[in-house]
Amino acid sequence: MGCDLGAAEGGHSETEPSGTQALPQLGVWTMDRDPSEEGSVVDLSFQAERPLAPPAELLEGLPSCDWLLQRGTWQIFSPPSEALGRPLAPTCWSSFLEHSRVPVVTEEVAREALLSFVNSKCCYRSGAAGNLVIRELRQQTLCRYRLETFSESRVSEWTFQPFTNHLVNGPQRGTSPRLWDIKVQVPPMFQEDTRKFQVPHSSLVKECHKCHGRGRYKCSGCHGAGMVRCPSCSGAKRKARQPRRCHMCSGSGRRRCSTCSGRGNKTCATCKGERKLEHFVLLVITWKNSLFEFVSGRQLHCPSELLAKAKGENVFRDENAVVYPIVDFPLRDISLASQRGIAEHSANLASRARILQQRQTIELIPLTEVHYWYQGKTYVYYIYGTDHQVHVVDYPERFCCGCTII
Repeated sequence: MGCDLGAAEGGHSETEPSGTQALPQLGVWTMDRDPSEEGSVVDLSFQAERPLAPPAELLEGLPSCDWLLQRGTWQIFSPPSEALGRPLAPTCWSSFLEHSRVPVVTEEVAREALLSFVNSKCCYRSGAAGNLVIRELRQQTLCRYRLETFSESRVSEWTFQPFTNHLVNGPQRGTSPRLWDIKVQVPPMFQEDTRKFQVPHSSLVKECHKCHGRGRYKCSGCHGAGMVRCPSCSGAKRKARQPRRCHMCSGSGRRRCSTCSGRGNKTCATCKGERKLEHFVLLVITWKNSLFEFVSGRQLHCPSELLAKAKGENVFRDENAVVYPIVDFPLRDISLASQRGIAEHSANLASRARILQQRQTIELIPLTEVHYWYQGKTYVYYIYGTDHQVHVVDYPERFCCGCTII
């Protein structure tokens, strides 16, 4: 039976936005402070790394769980097997294509599309667009196949927070659930997100590794003295060739340390002066939408990145937990692309993520290559997509002022 983080006592709803969730405060596991250490400080000789696992002696007493990270930082867990989707029913592709009506681009439409494009650019003049002579319209309908795979992956890491004598959800409260048994609310399909949760019953309390449980450490700027050599007179009490004493240090040669404000020590930034840390296992869940795309029938020379963004007319859509390859499509390249995309996503995600949903679509994209004459020269531009976007190769009346051609 899974463990629902949002329903746990003292926990927070799993629908919170991405980022570390507020941690549930369950159980009590405190360690008394030693009053004799209250004012002591220690030299800081290293910088702590995050995340950091607690010492091995604490881990030895824990039950064996799949989230236990005794070596290394991150651990990736193989997901449970997914339920197979339904096979794709035989499709009459001729009926799909017959009902698809991609509008033909006429000379009037081609001219209006170019004028709209030119007017949107500050360094283009509309004279050429209004007076050009269209010589030829080469039209082609491309077929675009897309496969989207929405997956979920889970990894864990040790992390910590200052221990403030709050309630701790440690192993004395029970055994931690397996990471794939922890229930969380999935975001809308095909919308990427990352969320973090504390694994129940994984908390351990240990003195701070940075200040050795003292809450403060000796200032590295003044080495605990609270005063440093005056930077103005370099400790000489007077500046060179000046009879008067240094006004920056009032002739003492020393100034209060700005790093610690003269206290000689600083509050430990790791434990925030609390002297102890709560170590726990953090579950990081990532929802990712992988995309495979293929455009068939390319003969004209319009850049491929434009065709990837082009709006098309959808002629086929299939969505399920796992989709099956398309077969017997009139364009064999589309059927082969469907097989290749599904195989690639399955191989790439099988060992590290769980596939939640797949969606495959086929769209028809109109593409027109326009050849026109202006002032004795021949030029070309492209109209692509159902919304008549324009790509200009070499516009005759263009002045460089920083705008882009595409």
